[in-house]
Amino acid sequence: MIINPDPRPLYMRVVDKLKEEIQQERFQPGQQLPPEPRLAKSLGVSRATLREALRVLEEENVVERIHGVGTFVKSDPIIAGGIEELLSITEMIERNGQIPGAKLVSLEFVEVEEKDQVKLQLNPKDKILLLKRIRTANNENVIFCIDKIPAKYLPENFTYKHQSLFEDLKESNSLEIQYARSDISALGYEAEISNLLNCDQGESLLVLNQMHYDRLDRPIIYSNNYFRANKFKFSVVRRRKN
Repeated sequence: MIINPDPRPLYMRVVDKLKEEIQQERFQPGQQLPPEPRLAKSLGVSRATLREALRVLEEENVVERIHGVGTFVKSDPIIAGGIEELLSITEMIERNGQIPGAKLVSLEFVEVEEKDQVKLQLNPKDKILLLKRIRTANNENVIFCIDKIPAKYLPENFTYKHQSLFEDLKESNSLEIQYARSDISALGYEAEISNLLNCDQGESLLVLNQMHYDRLDRPIIYSNNYFRANKFKFSVVRRRKN
């Protein structure tokens, strides 16, 4: 690999060269780059210059650097889209041309925890359905879901039938989710959840916490969804006020 003369800083020329190598698939998504000494030598630059270029590529989400392991080309997300429209996870996966699936981890009726009483407008010792699932796209584990639903909204014989919890609620008790209040945050490697999702060490998660309401403004589902960050890309349209 030879870098042609260019007036820009040398590390930026290294950035462009490595992007070119990735685009031409000399380095595949998920592949580890050569060790820094060998890569720097092949580019004809110092290790300091290479490190600066890798820092830029990491900020641009082109590569991922794992301390003590190495630098890897990031995989393209398999699911992307806006988050303005409230979709079930099943609908989100289907819209991206993937086949949705679900693996039941646990389903039980338990007393509501104190921290969730206000959120779900419940009293102490009220029961909730606590549902934990792994959602898949094309048979790959991509999301870990924790859903909490007040038992008073469910029939005694409620069973989880469909991949979509929205569909189960609509069928079993005519409950239709109308809107949700959401917040999203980043989370580093979390042993229990990351292992369930078959994450690589150092792979981060996106956490989407949502309270779902019906047309009567009743809180129906409080959900904590953990997305594999390298499998999803969320976007939102922002507009200025007139």
